[in-house]
Amino acid sequence: MFSRKLSVVPPALPLMAALSAIALTLAGCSSTPAVDKTATWSPNKIYAEAKDEANSGAYDKAIPLYEKLEGRAAGTPLAQQAQLEKAYAQYKGGEQAQAIATLDRFIRLHPASPALDYALFLKGVVNFNDNLGIFSFISQQDLSERDQKAAKESFESFRELVARFPDSKYSTDARLRMSYIVNSLAQSEVHVARYYYTRGAYVAAINRAQSAIADYRDVPAIEEATYILYKSYDALGMTELRDDTRRIIEKTYPQSEYMTKGFKSQNNPWYKFW
Repeated sequence: MFSRKLSVVPPALPLMAALSAIALTLAGCSSTPAVDKTATWSPNKIYAEAKDEANSGAYDKAIPLYEKLEGRAAGTPLAQQAQLEKAYAQYKGGEQAQAIATLDRFIRLHPASPALDYALFLKGVVNFNDNLGIFSFISQQDLSERDQKAAKESFESFRELVARFPDSKYSTDARLRMSYIVNSLAQSEVHVARYYYTRGAYVAAINRAQSAIADYRDVPAIEEATYILYKSYDALGMTELRDDTRRIIEKTYPQSEYMTKGFKSQNNPWYKFW
């Protein structure tokens, strides 16, 4: 009986040895350094390849090529160009935070660059579109209901561009976007004022509406802010202020639909998609 049991033990040692050898071989292969195909490329060739990848929408492939070019052509205008185009590729690839970091680094390192106006413009655009949000077209969400941090940062970039480079080819676009952002910020205040009004917090609604009117000028949101003042004064029985506000609306906004249709007159969002 004892000898029979010994005879059925499988010859595992040779098999285990073979498996170990295969595993070692595979491990050796995996640790082999990847070959850098750009090692023998000239800076111009790297740039051309990165440009081709970016133009085809392969931003994930273009970005590391631009990074190689930054190091390979350090101290040259081509390296600066690579940095800017990397930021654009990061932005288009959905990496807004990385794009902003790249642009901040460019602005810090190259304050006298002839492309500084573009860097400021691109930084403004990245924050501008981050504020819009990728699904705004689908959801029809009012931009004023969003966190306005990105809008304010975008405005500051455009403001600096226009102040420092008034004749830049990007300044006209920047001014248009600044107007858009100002109305977004004003509408954000009005959105809060409307929220307070609909919940019966009329004093709070008056304060926010007055804040919007005081801080912003000549933007569409002020019409609704004035209407909120009118309705809040009416709700509080402050007839003199209500009537004064009504006269202001009739004089300033003679065609205002708020007075005939109320808040429902604004079913469509105030903003236009860029």
